[in-house]
Amino acid sequence: MGVTNDPRSHGLWAQSACDAPVTGCLTQDTTADVAIIGAGYTGLSAALHLAGAGRKVVVLEGQEIGYGGSGRNVGLVNAGLWLMPSDVMRTLGQTYGERVLSLLGQGPEVVFSLVRKYGIMCEAEPTGTLHCAPDHAGVRNLQQREKEWQQLGAPVTLLGEGETRRLTGSNAYRAALLDARAGTIQPLSYARGLAAAAMAEGAEIHTASPVSSVYREDGGWLVRTPRGSVKAQWVIVATNTYTDSLWPEIREEQIHLPYFNIATRPLPPACLNLILPKKQGVWDTREVLTSFRLDQAGRLVVGSVGSLGMIERNIHRQWAHRALTRIYPMLRDITFESEWYGRIGMTVDSVPRYHRLDEQVLSISGFNGRGISPGTMFGQILARRICGELTDADMPLPLTNIRQPPLRIARENIYRFGSTAVHAVFDRL
Repeated sequence: MGVTNDPRSHGLWAQSACDAPVTGCLTQDTTADVAIIGAGYTGLSAALHLAGAGRKVVVLEGQEIGYGGSGRNVGLVNAGLWLMPSDVMRTLGQTYGERVLSLLGQGPEVVFSLVRKYGIMCEAEPTGTLHCAPDHAGVRNLQQREKEWQQLGAPVTLLGEGETRRLTGSNAYRAALLDARAGTIQPLSYARGLAAAAMAEGAEIHTASPVSSVYREDGGWLVRTPRGSVKAQWVIVATNTYTDSLWPEIREEQIHLPYFNIATRPLPPACLNLILPKKQGVWDTREVLTSFRLDQAGRLVVGSVGSLGMIERNIHRQWAHRALTRIYPMLRDITFESEWYGRIGMTVDSVPRYHRLDEQVLSISGFNGRGISPGTMFGQILARRICGELTDADMPLPLTNIRQPPLRIARENIYRFGSTAVHAVFDRL
């Protein structure tokens, strides 16, 4: 199981994940070409690709592999960003917009290719995802998304009400956008599998090794932990939303959005014949969205915006039961087996950030709820940047300075307490 002793930190994923590779804390002073801080998707992907290119890599993780968002998310392997392609182009401009859309459009295939290549046991289901519309406004949104993605040649198709009903097993939606590029995985197992693959390529990974300081020494960087250190020419900061006091500006640049998941007990065969027969992952077009998907054992995992703190916990549980009953009336008497939550790092324009925190210290963060595929791809991109295959001018994101968004704390409180208020009344009216 591992991860933490808190059953609400990783929930079902900790219970059902494959075993993590054997790691331990750093207990000596060592050297490397690259020191990577953080063992989530970005750091592990960077380690895998750097080690595969012959670089000596040391990964330092303060907790365990996949401790942050990589081990807590719902497990949807999506293509692209939350934004429509036209919004990406307006935000980043034509050059960077085209690069990001091309790169992240390929993301799910890269994820599933790594799963196949390294034999990662992560319940991979490359059968697509369904973005569902419960109302006319949602249908219009999906129509525009279909138009824009198809103009780019993406295998994205808007389904009518009948086909949506067949693929979801529910009468709750008027339409769905099927993205054939996408799919689902067991997210913590994928993180552990990436770690095992990186180690097989020669990377070192040390867990329970929080970084206490990073400073220049003899033309390189000395990265210290409580019991050892790494001297490296390059540093990748891959801590994203779970960044601590070492680089507080990364955390301060992001608006934290809490997100929870609740899993049922395995559904009976009669229900599994109807509900998500092709095991696509689903989310809807509501502002406070609902997501759901099946795991390999037939549990239905439902999630939404909100935390599971003492104040909100019962409200979100009761909402989850009402939501499932609305979507699938046959689940009225179903019971829940586990619950967990984490946080998503949002940027003000919903686009990730590429930063040079210092000379030869790089970071890409702010995935806006799309961590699996972008984290994997941007880790690969950082590896290529360090290997000299790309310059800053070639990167898919512009190099930017860190800027704190206005009213960050107020926005975070709105997300937390606003979602609780919505869930307190939704499906009651």
